[in-house]
Amino acid sequence: MDKSPNNAEKLVIVGAGELAEIAYEYFTYDSKYEVVAFTAEKDYINRDKLYELPVVPFEEVQQIYPANEYKAFVAIPYTNFNRLRTRLYYETKNKGYEFVSYVSSKAFVWKNVTVGENCFIFENNVLQHHVHVGNNVILWSGNHIGHRSVIKDHCFISSHAVIAGNCEIGESCFIGINSTINDEIKIGKDCFISSGALIIKNTEEGKIYKGSPAKASPVDVYKYFNIDRERVFNKNH
Repeated sequence: MDKSPNNAEKLVIVGAGELAEIAYEYFTYDSKYEVVAFTAEKDYINRDKLYELPVVPFEEVQQIYPANEYKAFVAIPYTNFNRLRTRLYYETKNKGYEFVSYVSSKAFVWKNVTVGENCFIFENNVLQHHVHVGNNVILWSGNHIGHRSVIKDHCFISSHAVIAGNCEIGESCFIGINSTINDEIKIGKDCFISSGALIIKNTEEGKIYKGSPAKASPVDVYKYFNIDRERVFNKNH
């Protein structure tokens, strides 16, 4: 693909950790975008450069890389149960940036699938007929997303999960490695589905599910991860 200076779209990656490094590699070698810088909150910057590119304070990024000239991708994993990625997503949006999404050239994504902004879809994912993926969603490698299933905003799907047809994954969920969600299941928002769990019925909001078939743990997500149930992010933009 043509990444000459006149054609490449310039991209700033929000984050400077492992996922940011992965995002740099994938955007550089498998997209039309040219990564020009990384940005992180100043209290968390521990190096000046990454991949020979500048790491600049997030608090100042729009002065250095104006939003009308550069696009953004927030490369944060499921830290603090997706809350950190969600906060930085809205803060970046409020700075005026347009987001990009990455879909691996080695993923199978059917032609009527819709994918929102600031999504990262790794290799070997299968997204079938009329799947909808919301905003700020990460699908690690090798997942199966069945026909007409919906993944709502701010979710993290780890690896080799099977989500059957006509399912709905609520906002800000974590779906663990090798978990299975049967047909027409609704997963409540803020659910943690443990590795290897088998979900055979709808789940309650904010619960941790494990086992086969899966059952809810007595301690919920909010207590286990020490997060607020109703965290309000500034969504003005």
